[in-house]
Amino acid sequence: MKNRKFGRLIRKINWYPPFLGMGVRVRSFEDNFTRFVVELRTRWYNRNLFGTHFGGSLYAMSDPFFVFIVTMNLGRNYIVWDKSASIDFVRPAKGTITGVFEIDSERLEEIRAEVDDIGKNTYHFEVDLKDEEGETVARVSKEVYVRVKGARKTS
Repeated sequence: MKNRKFGRLIRKINWYPPFLGMGVRVRSFEDNFTRFVVELRTRWYNRNLFGTHFGGSLYAMSDPFFVFIVTMNLGRNYIVWDKSASIDFVRPAKGTITGVFEIDSERLEEIRAEVDDIGKNTYHFEVDLKDEEGETVARVSKEVYVRVKGARKTS
């Protein structure tokens, strides 16, 4: 069961002021919210002193999408949060940078089953951000926490 509110949000995300200000744009997404293609284009206002993308813009373009995928596919009975993240800058990022964020339906069902069984868990996802030549410019790792709403909180 998909949450309609999130569907409307995704359709408007390109108007989100931080994304507008950084030049981040969702190019496409699957109707079942399992895959997002996001790009960051070089603009005069999002380059650093060396003419490459700001590292913060590279991270920001990847910040919400794994949480979006899990939240939209698991539904309202789950709490989903970013637990931690890291970014490894592989090479200078110039031109249009693309990230493809994807979790297949089978993995999402595994996550649902595990969390339903144990109440909560943390999941690791990675994405390579690539330039126009297909070269990796940065590798982003995300830890996403998932808990059943109402599940007993233990430390």
